[in-house]
Amino acid sequence: MEGSIDASIWLWVAFNATVFGLLALDLGVFHRQAHAVSVKEAAGWTVTWVSLALTFNAAIYFLAGHEPGVAFFTGYLIELSLSVDNIFVFVLLFTYFAVPAAYQHRVLFWGILGVIVMRGTLIALGSVLIHQLHWVIYIFGAILILSAWRMATGGVSHQDPSTNPAVRFIRRFLPVTETYEGQRFFVRRDGVLMATPLMVVLAAVETTDLVFAIDSIPAIFAITHDPFLVYTSNLCAVMGLRSMYFLLAGVVGKFHYLQLGLSLVLAFVGTKMLLSEVYKIPVEVSLLVVASVISTAIAASLLFPKEPRLEHVAEKALPEEPAVGSH
Repeated sequence: MEGSIDASIWLWVAFNATVFGLLALDLGVFHRQAHAVSVKEAAGWTVTWVSLALTFNAAIYFLAGHEPGVAFFTGYLIELSLSVDNIFVFVLLFTYFAVPAAYQHRVLFWGILGVIVMRGTLIALGSVLIHQLHWVIYIFGAILILSAWRMATGGVSHQDPSTNPAVRFIRRFLPVTETYEGQRFFVRRDGVLMATPLMVVLAAVETTDLVFAIDSIPAIFAITHDPFLVYTSNLCAVMGLRSMYFLLAGVVGKFHYLQLGLSLVLAFVGTKMLLSEVYKIPVEVSLLVVASVISTAIAASLLFPKEPRLEHVAEKALPEEPAVGSH
């Protein structure tokens, strides 16, 4: 199989143990006290997560071979690029709910734990479907092409947070406090368990990631069918998403051509899936196309700037006052 490795159960255990160990170190040591994450701190963490991912990629390349190494890097690059669209949504959500800067990392941290479970489940299901029902790959291809069209014409980054199903569910079935209660997700008042606005934001973040996962996971299956490479490349990119948010939240609106570039990437990998029985596009070609499209979109955004639609939102994404307001 193109770009696959024979991963033993111990390799799976070692990878997940490392991920959870790093998360425990992150929350238990470096972010034990809630605080606003500075750009300098975010840059340091971003370099750390990217370096760890590339080190793991190098290990795959030298231990498992050229194709698995290139497949991992291509999947990682696709997921990392698609993560920028997540940042648009985080900016929108944190602004809409006026989440204090000191609590934003906590929301994203616990969101990552949900992401690991959610994406791990989806990848396992997708892997079983592709191996047992090969025609499912055509459904994945069609989903990616539809996702490309949706992203090119707006995508989920412009939806009203109040329409998020998780937000509507919590507000309907759980009492929600009027103000933030520190960094707590639930409080008990007069014997009644109440959700805080922070819990509402967390639910919105998890629901939105499910939507993005439906795009990104099939995209990586277009590069390789190996579940270990799909899972690890996905998780390595997602692990660095929090620091990327704090690093790019204020300037993400400047990359106004990136969504168009990402839509072209999704269209390409969707087409690759649909043509898989006719012609298998080499993984090296896939990497070249993905890297070229993304770098061109970023360069075009910088060379031909225009007034970004979310710039005014990004500037208010890290409010100083914990005002919630009535939404």
